[in-house]
Amino acid sequence: MAKLGYPFTLGVASGEPLSDGVILWTRLAPEPLHPTQPGGMPNRAMTVRWELAEDEAFTKVIQSGTAPAQPDWAHSVHVRVTGLRPGAGYFYRFSIEGHASPVGRTRTAPGPDSTAPVRFCFVSCQRYEHGYFTALRHLAAERPDLVLHLGDYIYEYGKPKNPKPGRWVRPLESTAECTTLGAYRDRYARYKMDPDLQAAHAAAPWVAIPDDHEVRDNWAGALPGDGGSPAAFLKRRAAAFKAYYEHQPLRVHPSGSGLQNYRRRPYGRVADFLLADTRQYREGRDMLGAEQEKWLKDRLHESTARWKVLAQAVFLSQRKFPLEPVSADAWDGYPDSRARVLAAAPDGLVVLSGDVHSAYACDVRADWADPASRALGVEFVGPSVTSMPGVTDASAILDLNPHIAFFDSRHGYVSCVADMENFRADYRAVAFVDRPGAPLTTIAGFEVKENKLHRTDV
Repeated sequence: MAKLGYPFTLGVASGEPLSDGVILWTRLAPEPLHPTQPGGMPNRAMTVRWELAEDEAFTKVIQSGTAPAQPDWAHSVHVRVTGLRPGAGYFYRFSIEGHASPVGRTRTAPGPDSTAPVRFCFVSCQRYEHGYFTALRHLAAERPDLVLHLGDYIYEYGKPKNPKPGRWVRPLESTAECTTLGAYRDRYARYKMDPDLQAAHAAAPWVAIPDDHEVRDNWAGALPGDGGSPAAFLKRRAAAFKAYYEHQPLRVHPSGSGLQNYRRRPYGRVADFLLADTRQYREGRDMLGAEQEKWLKDRLHESTARWKVLAQAVFLSQRKFPLEPVSADAWDGYPDSRARVLAAAPDGLVVLSGDVHSAYACDVRADWADPASRALGVEFVGPSVTSMPGVTDASAILDLNPHIAFFDSRHGYVSCVADMENFRADYRAVAFVDRPGAPLTTIAGFEVKENKLHRTDV
């Protein structure tokens, strides 16, 4: 039997933290882009050893065990660790056949009565061919308690015939669009080989939700929307969700063509993170579907946390444009759904969004046209890690939308601190993405007071 080559080429990750446990992830792939064998692995099950320690040198190992790596799941490994202390930091690693993985850092969620501050970052829209993931390297250096990824972890696109300047900085593994399980697996492998992305996963536990490009541009519900076969699209979506699961530290397997993405992750008395799926259940003018909408409104109503953090992919606030209608792909295209959710908005609502490749900060109001109307909460829209933004007339956007307090099209992420008194969001931006090594600056800062934005850096 041939000796296994170094299998941890895609790094390690942890995620889905609870107060007593986390998910640990890796995938065995000695040849990540092997043309016939996923990851270059033999077509048989493997056994991987894992260890969890209180220190990075692993002198205080507190749990260890073995986990299967099955060929049907691309030899991905998902270890469900329990019995841990709340609000505590740990280190983990994997090994097999004499090979040791990189060391990852993780942290459990605090207990239900905790009032300790929560430090987290959120990111979205990391298109590989558009540039380097330097922002994620800076994020890793912050060593937050948690990272939220709000979609577009990969992009399914192939290479255009004539790429626009700045839009083909790094080559992909294939020039073809992803439509099959093998193609999605290879695309994830290409992304996961990136050292900056690996560093960000190894620095903190992640909670992720997909948006559209994990499957196909602007998909919604069960219909392809391009004149294709609904059955063929669901087959494609099933392949895309399977590959997504294989490359993320998730607690739930995909089922059929679907994947349960909406869920609650409580962080003591400080924050309830409510993750919503704004793609899979769309139908007609309904954004969330009846079951998910009821779940979300019930959780908003029942939450006793200081901050109710709705983390989802697409722009929630109204956004008018100078020369075109509102975006039908965002909540503006589903105004009745938005109105029903906001009718349930409790004190302390903070919405986190991605998708649009630019940074915005918005006041969420009962009447978008009336600056004096009741403040329902705030929305922070994160910039892209690398995905190129469209051309936007910033001054016109701000003039047309008085509830939008900030706009910027630089790449980066948002770093947040929440406690029992304050919620602070700082927008971090890199100077460039067309080459490695960009410096990082904080371009704007906000606090939330009385459900409204207050700029702190001017």
